[in-house]
Amino acid sequence: MGDDHGRIEPPVNNGVVIQGGTHYVGNQAVGHRAQAFSGSVSFQRQDGDGAARTAELLALVERLLEEHRDALADPDATTRELRRLREELDEEEPQPTVLRRALDRLTAFTEPIAPLAVAVGELSTMVRGVLGA
Repeated sequence: MGDDHGRIEPPVNNGVVIQGGTHYVGNQAVGHRAQAFSGSVSFQRQDGDGAARTAELLALVERLLEEHRDALADPDATTRELRRLREELDEEEPQPTVLRRALDRLTAFTEPIAPLAVAVGELSTMVRGVLGA
């Protein structure tokens, strides 16, 4: 790395250093070609029917899966896992272990994509809270 005068430029540090106190970090991207997504993916705890809220979150996750399909490492597996979760939630007596496994796998699949990670995290919180999963 040099310029026209033969000077050597120091390497660029794309790291993040946070010291002391409490830090709340929203969407963040660091490094070459890094991306952080933001938008209307935010959630507030709502009173009311847990099933209706869960259905809203499932629809949101489905929409975001389609929007970010190309960014997923394995979009087909992610879609299958969401389908398994939906099918188990439709059962008369959903099994908490099946729900936990599906939620854990969805979380892992969507983790690199901020809007999906947020939506799946809220879905996971809702399902675990409503059904004790």
